This record gives sequence, C-alpha cells and structure tokens, in this order.
Amino acid sequence: MAIVIRLIAAIDSKRGLANEHGIPWQGKIPVDVRYFRDQTRGSNILMGRTTYTEFVKPLPDRKSFVLTHNLATLNSGFEVVHNLDEFIELYKNEGNNDLWVIGGANLFAQTIVQADELYLTQLNKDFHCTKFFPAFEQYFELFHKSAAQQENSITYHFEIWKNVKTTVI
Repeated sequence: MAIVIRLIAAIDSKRGLANEHGIPWQGKIPVDVRYFRDQTRGSNILMGRTTYTEFVKPLPDRKSFVLTHNLATLNSGFEVVHNLDEFIELYKNEGNNDLWVIGGANLFAQTIVQADELYLTQLNKDFHCTKFFPAFEQYFELFHKSAAQQENSITYHFEIWKNVKTTVI
C-alpha cells in the first residue's frame, strides 16, 4: 500500500501562515481546529522545531515526529527526526501510516515537492503575515472546495489539492 504525504495548514489570502507573534487567527476559528483534529486523528504527524514549541504534549491519537537539528531532548511522546529525506524514505519503506505535515513554513517548503495532497483552510483575508506557505498552484490541482463559512468575522473555506504528478485519472 502506498503512503500518502499530506500537508495541512490554514493560510490567509496571500498564503500567510503566521507572523512574529504566532498565528493571527489562533482561537478564532474553532471549526478549523476540529477539521485539523478530525483529519489527522489516528495518523502520524511531522512538524518543525518551531511548531513543536507550541505544544505542551503530543496530540492524542497521533504519533508525533519533530524535524530538528538541535540535539536537545524532546518532551516525552515526541520522536526526533534529524534528516528529512532519510526519514521519508525509511518511513515509506517500512509501510507506515499516511503522514501529515503540520508546519511550519520551512518544513512546508521542504516537503511540498513530496506531498501528494494539500488540505488547506483558505482564509479570505490578508492577516499581514511574515511566514508563508510555499507556492503550489502549478504543481497541484484543486480537487474539492467547501462552501464558505464564517466565524468571528473570518470567512474561510476548506480546500483539498492533489499533486498533478500523483493524481490518477
């Protein structure tokens, strides 16, 4: 069985992910939090070191991997990854569950070429972010787009994009 690598993120109208203070819409879109939880539950997730620092403990029902070159010990329940390419090759060869990449910006940029699918919450507003999701439109095609929703004056919709290299027609 083939492993599917998915990137999941909420992005603003300019592909913004965060700024120097964190995610500007944090806590304002509970439906997106549930969507993230429902999509990644029971799977393995990979995050960068900066994203890892936002977690007190691993998310329940997920195996959590952290890409870092820092040799410091991680909190209990997190597994360190030092080499992304070796990890992904080993991961695929061992037949592990599908892998969800959850951020941050640098890790998204490093894994976008290997991704089979993108699960994006598209916010219809510019939050003036300083960290961005990589350009992807030329490599992926839109597979699904939900109806627009609104919470706390933020309009958004969910999109699923499939890599044109891996899409089976």
